[in-house]
Amino acid sequence: MADSQLLLKRGPFRSTWLRARKTRTQLVLSRRPRRRLGTLRWCGRRRLRRRLLQAQAAGADWRESGCLVPRAATRRPKTAAPSPAPAAAPAPSGPASLPIPPVRPAGPGRALVLLPLEQGFTFSGICRVTCLYGQVQVFGFAISQGQPPQDVFSTYTHSRLTINAVHYSMPEKSKKEMKREARALLRSHLNRDDRCWLMKNFSPLCSIVMLEQLKTSTVNFLVSHPGLSYVFVQESPTFQINSEHLALRSVGIRREKKKNGLRLTESALSAMEELVTVSCEEVDGCPVILVCGSQDVGKSTFNRYLINQLLNSISCVDYLECDLGQTEFTPPGCISLLNITEPVLGPPFTHQRTPQKMVYYGKPSCKNNYENYIEIIKYVFSSYKKESPLIVNTMGWVSDKGLLLLIDLIRLLSPSHVVQFSSGRSKYMPNLTPDYVDDMDGLYTKSKSRVRDRGFQLAEFTESLEFADEEKDSPVVFTGHKLICVQSDFAFRKTPRNRESHNKVLRDLAVLGYLGQLQPPVPRPLCPLHGLTPYQLWRRAQAGGDPGLRSHSGGTPEAGAVGLANEDVSPRPDGICRGIDMEKRLYHILTPVPPEELRNVNCLLVGAISIPQCVFKSQHGLEGTIPYITTDYNFKLPGASEKIGARETEETREEKVHPKPKLYRKIN
Repeated sequence: MADSQLLLKRGPFRSTWLRARKTRTQLVLSRRPRRRLGTLRWCGRRRLRRRLLQAQAAGADWRESGCLVPRAATRRPKTAAPSPAPAAAPAPSGPASLPIPPVRPAGPGRALVLLPLEQGFTFSGICRVTCLYGQVQVFGFAISQGQPPQDVFSTYTHSRLTINAVHYSMPEKSKKEMKREARALLRSHLNRDDRCWLMKNFSPLCSIVMLEQLKTSTVNFLVSHPGLSYVFVQESPTFQINSEHLALRSVGIRREKKKNGLRLTESALSAMEELVTVSCEEVDGCPVILVCGSQDVGKSTFNRYLINQLLNSISCVDYLECDLGQTEFTPPGCISLLNITEPVLGPPFTHQRTPQKMVYYGKPSCKNNYENYIEIIKYVFSSYKKESPLIVNTMGWVSDKGLLLLIDLIRLLSPSHVVQFSSGRSKYMPNLTPDYVDDMDGLYTKSKSRVRDRGFQLAEFTESLEFADEEKDSPVVFTGHKLICVQSDFAFRKTPRNRESHNKVLRDLAVLGYLGQLQPPVPRPLCPLHGLTPYQLWRRAQAGGDPGLRSHSGGTPEAGAVGLANEDVSPRPDGICRGIDMEKRLYHILTPVPPEELRNVNCLLVGAISIPQCVFKSQHGLEGTIPYITTDYNFKLPGASEKIGARETEETREEKVHPKPKLYRKIN
């Protein structure tokens, strides 16, 4: 009796629940089946998979919103004459309906990516990108079919890069004619199965991209040091092992979420569009674009993107580097002028290049030596020929004397456009309008209302200064500029507490990228630095000292970075003084500078740019005692350590209690 009463109680409740479930619109994929997917039977998994495929065919992105197509849209009516069923949403033809662009393996170390119009593929790692059909854009640079492949570096230290399919102009053709043209272009690159797969998913205005594994001597040298492989690809556990994952892994890249990719604000895009238009018109000559702002607001990223945008329309862009700490194309501590003809598709340590003119300043900051900094910029800027647009990169120090120094640079370089970055997290910086610059005194220049002074000139650079538009002794002529304000919205990885250590890591990577040029070209095996044959430079010795050695920091050059210079010519790029033979009076130098330029070197500049410790401690093939490494380190020796901050860090206190191996330089 009790059992019968219990069944009577359950019956109406269950039937009511079933009726409510049948009347509920099947629009939302319940989270419960997704969490319990592993416990479903094969028929349940098959039914769920069919529903997901129907959602993809209708253009729904169930991964983000959890939406699916209505069940009434995919079922046939049960009765002969039902009421009109709701019409199913038309499924777009081709791959445009897929929320994520499909990826297909195309052999060892190769993968195909089919990108519908205005869709992107965000990734991390390094690869070689070839556009087989259509047109894509990477970091502002357009890659079209028929163009040579480009090496792309999407690293952990910077925002991830995205391959975006963009609109390209084409004559009026039918879809059949476009498919025939695409099949003809792909015949020399792909096999029959890959071509059939592409043609099956082909849609008008789509782009087909080939990703290939990339190996360079610089990358091989970087990842040979322990702990640096994470810079390019971070290994993380994944629960989705499929053909796409395996194809990308064979290339050496990994798919990333779209939110991890580079995102520029509307003001940055608007400023870039205006600057590209001005540079291509050439009505009033080539523009000089000075980019300024506080630290970590995206100045360097904006410069790279702007360079790539300009190279889409013009053949070359000039670049003046005035930031000593975070240089773009040279090792830290250098002021340089470069002519850029190839796109910049990675961080600075992946594209170290030979400048037109460069001076080794020797320090990552110009504090306490402003005069030399200004004079070197004058000297390097004098080589600008005004044949192409010039982009000027400045320091992130824009407070106190840093702001006055920036005003001096604006008066000295007379830019046509000043792009000023600001952010809600950065310190306040006044708008550098022409009126503000005219009314303010700089560090070495005076305001418009006062007598302008050219500032100080060092004797060693005075004779080399040449200005085409004014005499040597005339005051600085400032003609005004257009101020473009850009609001930055970068996701900051740096904080005031870790900024110095973060910047030091980037400087070390730039030095390693420069030293990677010493390696033999791929596919030859990697050679450690201690296995390379150094150059021998004769050490001149005269009464009263060694005139062949000029010190910026009071140190000795052994086991440190040096600038190779000529007393009559500008200093050349860096090198490493591997050792000094006191008996034969020879310097042993490792440098990628060609021998014909080394013949003119008669002076070594010793600065404060240090060699990364991983070069000494983590090279392969070292046995026994490691040169220049010791655990018996005395911080009280003059010049033994460099003061980084006024406050003692936890790491420093820990090292005093438990000393770690430290780098030291032998003092003769």
